[in-house]
Amino acid sequence: MSDFSEAFALALRMLGALDAELYGIVGLSLQVSLAGTFIAALIGMPLGAAVALYRFPARPLFVALLNAFMGLPPVVVGLVVYLMLSRAGPLGELGLLFTPAAMIVAQAILVMPIIAALTRQTIADLDAEYREQLQSLRTGRLAMMRALLWDARFSLLTAVLAGFGRAVAEVGAVLIVGGNIDGVTRVMTTSIALETAKGELATAMALGIILVAITLTINFAAMGVRDVAARRYG
Repeated sequence: MSDFSEAFALALRMLGALDAELYGIVGLSLQVSLAGTFIAALIGMPLGAAVALYRFPARPLFVALLNAFMGLPPVVVGLVVYLMLSRAGPLGELGLLFTPAAMIVAQAILVMPIIAALTRQTIADLDAEYREQLQSLRTGRLAMMRALLWDARFSLLTAVLAGFGRAVAEVGAVLIVGGNIDGVTRVMTTSIALETAKGELATAMALGIILVAITLTINFAAMGVRDVAARRYG
């Protein structure tokens, strides 16, 4: 208990002192997670909406895969990305392994199914509500998809926030493809694992406090978005 109290007090002092190394790790974490989530949203939203609106023979399989991939094991994603980006892999010439770019790729792959699956469900619900109205206006599928994506923007923002929450708290995949290199690819989660193993509990706890604060902020933001949408659109 004494160790915990001392580590917690030292962690608070590090946070208050605006430790440059500490906040550098936080900054890199946010950059990687935001970029990974942005790419995942660019791919996941149109994909989810297309699966919701278009009818094709393999559609049930796509729906099942999207739902199943929401729980993709990070270490498996990390291993696949590592093999793709390693020297012997098909993308090895790009030299991305052990760089922030490789971590962004891994996080985008992890987050994309979450955003796509939540988008599919949201657009499918709206399609059931507005399909006859949109068909009466002779709206094409592509225009219908754009209209429903815009109408569902607040719900989809919640999906994006959920994806960002997964990305910023992820450790397995980014550790495999990033390598946890000091000043290059060390992010909050990998740094917490390293500092804990070294017995540097204050640093690990300081980063843990920031990570929890970010997670809480994301959840409050998601709740705020839902409340605004409910008040504005009923």
